[in-house]
Amino acid sequence: MRIGSPLAHKKARIEIIPLIDIMFFLLASFMMVSLTMIKMQSLKMDLPTATQKSARTEAVLLNIDIDAAGQASISNRLLTSLEVYAFLTNAHAAATNLSVYIRGHPEASHGAVISVVDTTKRAGIAKVSFSLNPPPAAGSAR
Repeated sequence: MRIGSPLAHKKARIEIIPLIDIMFFLLASFMMVSLTMIKMQSLKMDLPTATQKSARTEAVLLNIDIDAAGQASISNRLLTSLEVYAFLTNAHAAATNLSVYIRGHPEASHGAVISVVDTTKRAGIAKVSFSLNPPPAAGSAR
């Protein structure tokens, strides 16, 4: 036979909230100690100050047309490859931000177009593009 106690029997419990409080305290103290252990070193630097761009330069556009025979023309004036080189060199010296658009006739040979591209690159012009016209729609007359 079992004899009961006048006091109520309590089960043992592990309280986790004080354990969490202690862990947060330890974490915060380790962080503070580690921050004081880092030796801050820096170099004295003389950085340049920002300046504003003085003048806005507009891009200069130049169109070169190549006809069916492979002749290059600038402003409807036929030029030889030496004349094209001289013209582009002078134009590039006058405006360094020169952009060249090359438009070839559909019947012009690939070699004639590439020759103009090479001449443009030799003149020192970096911005070279091709101006393309879409093919005519079927049934429309030109």
